[in-house]
Amino acid sequence: MLDLARFADAGDWHCLWYADHYMPNTGDESFEPGDVHECWAILPAVAAVTERLRLGPLVAPTSIHHPALLANRAATIDQLSNGRFTLGLGAGWQINEHRAFGIDLEAPGTRVSRFEESIEIVRSMLDEERTTFSGDFYDVTDAPCEPRPVQDKLPILVGTGSPRMLKITARFAQEWNTWGAPDLAAERRRTFADACESAGTDPDSLHTSVQALVFMEDDPDKVSKALEAPMGDRTIAGSDDHLVEQLGRYAELGFDEVIVPDFTLGADANARVAAYQRFAGDIISQLS
Repeated sequence: MLDLARFADAGDWHCLWYADHYMPNTGDESFEPGDVHECWAILPAVAAVTERLRLGPLVAPTSIHHPALLANRAATIDQLSNGRFTLGLGAGWQINEHRAFGIDLEAPGTRVSRFEESIEIVRSMLDEERTTFSGDFYDVTDAPCEPRPVQDKLPILVGTGSPRMLKITARFAQEWNTWGAPDLAAERRRTFADACESAGTDPDSLHTSVQALVFMEDDPDKVSKALEAPMGDRTIAGSDDHLVEQLGRYAELGFDEVIVPDFTLGADANARVAAYQRFAGDIISQLS
C-alpha cells in the first residue's frame, strides 16, 4: 500500500482514496475471507510517506463512526499531511460488516437522518472553535477540535446517488462522488443538479468525482462479460481508444475527477502498479 502511495505521489496522480471497511463485501450477511486494512490506520501512514498527493477515505460510514471522532481524525491527518486531506463521508451500507461487528444497520430513512446530523456536527467542528448540537441521534456540548485543520475549509466529500442525500450534500459538503459508467453517471449528475437547485447551491461550486471499474481489454468476449456482470453499469471496459472516449464523456458531463479502483487491475501490488503505469501512459496521455 505504501509503495503504491509513493508511486502515485511521484507521478501525476491527484489523490489516493482508501475504502473504509473492515471485511470484503458480499452483498449479504455472508463472510468471505480477505485482507482489509483499517482505513484510519492506513491514511496517516500514507500522509507520512507522501508530499504532494491528496488523500482521504472513500468513504467513512456515519453508521459506524461518531461525528466527533471523524472531525478530530480529519483535523489530525490534515496536520500530518500539511493540508492534503479530504474527509469522505457516507451513510453506511455494507450488510455483512454491520452484522459481523454487531453494529445496527438502520432503515435507509433513519440512516440518512443520522448522516444529516453527523455531517452538520463534523462541518461545525472543523470550522468553529466550539460546537454545541442537540438532535435525535447526537448531542455534543461545547465540543472542541484542536489542533485545527491546516486548510481553512477542510473539504468534506459525500459519496451518494440518492436524492435526499444529495440535498444534504449540497448544503454541507464541498465535494460529491458517485459510481457509474457514463450513462449512469449522467443520470446521477442530473439528480445532483436538481438537489443543488433545491438547496440554492451552485453545482459548479462543488468538486465532483466519479468512479468505475476499469478493464483495459481488447477481447470482445471479456469485455461483454465485464459489462454483463452485476457491476456492469459501473464499469468501463474495452480498448485504449474506447476508454479514452469514455473518460472524455465524463469530462463532458462536468466531472472534475475520475477515480480508478484497483479491484480489476491485478492480483498483487506489483501487477496493480504496472496497470496504473499502463493506464497513465497509454490512456491518460491521450486526453487533452
